[in-house]
Amino acid sequence: MACRLPDFSLLFTGSYKKPIQKKNFAARCSPATFNLKRNGLIHEGFTHQKHLIPTKKVTVIRAVAVPVAPSPADTPSPADSAEYRQQLCEIYGFRQIGEPLPDNVTLKDVNDSLPKKVFEIDDVKAWKSVLISVTSYALGLVMISKAPWYLLPLAWAWTGTAFTGFFVIGHDCAHKSFSRNKLVEDIVGTLAFLPLIYPYEPWRFKHDRHHAKTNMLQEDTAWHPVWKEEFDSSPILRKAIIYGYGPFRTWMSIAHWLLWHFDLKKFRPNEVKRVKISLACVFAFMAIGWPLIIYKTGFIGWIKFWLMPWLGYHFWMSTFTMVHHTAPHIPFKYSDDWNAAQAQLNGTVHCDYPRWIEILCHDINVHIPHHISPRIPSYNLRDAHKSLQENWGKYLNEASWNWRLMKTIMTVCHVYDQERNYIGFDELAPEESQPITFLRKVMPDYA
Repeated sequence: MACRLPDFSLLFTGSYKKPIQKKNFAARCSPATFNLKRNGLIHEGFTHQKHLIPTKKVTVIRAVAVPVAPSPADTPSPADSAEYRQQLCEIYGFRQIGEPLPDNVTLKDVNDSLPKKVFEIDDVKAWKSVLISVTSYALGLVMISKAPWYLLPLAWAWTGTAFTGFFVIGHDCAHKSFSRNKLVEDIVGTLAFLPLIYPYEPWRFKHDRHHAKTNMLQEDTAWHPVWKEEFDSSPILRKAIIYGYGPFRTWMSIAHWLLWHFDLKKFRPNEVKRVKISLACVFAFMAIGWPLIIYKTGFIGWIKFWLMPWLGYHFWMSTFTMVHHTAPHIPFKYSDDWNAAQAQLNGTVHCDYPRWIEILCHDINVHIPHHISPRIPSYNLRDAHKSLQENWGKYLNEASWNWRLMKTIMTVCHVYDQERNYIGFDELAPEESQPITFLRKVMPDYA
C-alpha cells in the first residue's frame, strides 16, 4: 500500500541495484544488549533510541554477558520478560508489545480459532458502509463549499477521511468480502477507486502479494526498511530517501501509487487484460471528471474539491500502512526465515484512532484479524479482534494513536539491519540527516 524503496529510487535513478544477499550474523549479548532469540531481534540497550526517552524515568536493565552457546529453551532471556516489553511500550508509544509467538503455531491454528460468524457476508452491513461513505463525502463537499478560508483545512480533513472510506470499500471488494456476487464486487470496487484515481485491478494484484508475503524483506509489496546499499549508492538518492522516509513519509503512498499501478511490465501476462480495463476506467474518469470540475468551479475549485481531499486520503493511506507493520521491535525477514503466523499475528499492529476516523474508514485499523484472514468483512473485524484477544491476546501488538508512536516510526525505523531491525539515518549519515533532527525537535513526544 505504500512505497517500496526499490521503486522509490526509480524516481531519481531510473534503475535499481539488487541488494546484497543475506548474510548470517552471530547473535551477540553484552551489557545493555538484549537478545530476543525467537524473532531474531537484537536490541542494543536504548542507546540508539535516546531521543525517545519518555518523561517518566526508565530503568535500563543491563544483562550479564552469556556464553556463545545458546541458552536452554526453557531459560528466558531478558528480552522475553514482561518488564522489558513494558519498557519498550513506554519508549515506542505502544499499549502492549506481544510476546514472541512460538514457532510451532501456524496461521491455520489462529484462523481456526476465530468464530465462523466473522467470515459471514451481510449485504445490509456492506451497503450501509457505502451509504456512510457517500453521505460523509457529500457532507465534506458541502463543508468545503461553505467554509471560510480559515476553516478549509478542517473541511479537507473530513473529506479526505471520507475519501479513505471509498478505498476501504474497494479493499473489501478486492478481498471478496463485500458481496457473494463477484461481478458486483468488481463493479463496486472499480467505482469506489475511481475518485481516488486508483486502478482497481493493478492494486488488487499487488495487494494480494502483500498479504501473502507480509514483512518478507524482498517480496512484500508494502513498505520495506531502506537497504543500506541503496542508501550509500548516491548522495542525491540518499537525500531523497531521508526526506521520503522522514518528513514526507505520510505522503509516500503517492510514489507507490504512481510507480506500481500504471506500468504494464510489472504484471503477469494473465493479469494484463484486467489491468488495461482498470487503467481505461481511471483515464476516462480523469478525462471527464477533472474537466467537469474545472468547468464548474475553475482550477482553484479543482484544488479545493479534489486535490486537497485526495492528499488527505494519501495521508491516511501512508499513515495507516506504516503503523500497521512498522515498529523497531517488528522484524522484516528473508523468505527462508519467515513464518506466516508470526508475521500476520505477531508482526501486525492494532491501532485505535479517534472514533470518527474509525467510522469513516470502516475499522480498517482493526488490522490484525484482517491479516489472519482477508476474507473477514470490515464490519466484522472488531468481533474477530475480540476473539483474538481472548485466545492469543498475549501475542498481540496494540496501540492507541499517539505522537510518540509516530515519532518512533519517522525518526528511527529507517535502514534495515539484521540484528537491530532498523538503524536511523542520523546514525549512518548524521551530517545529512537534518530533516530527522528537525522532526525530533518539533514532533511532540506525548503517548
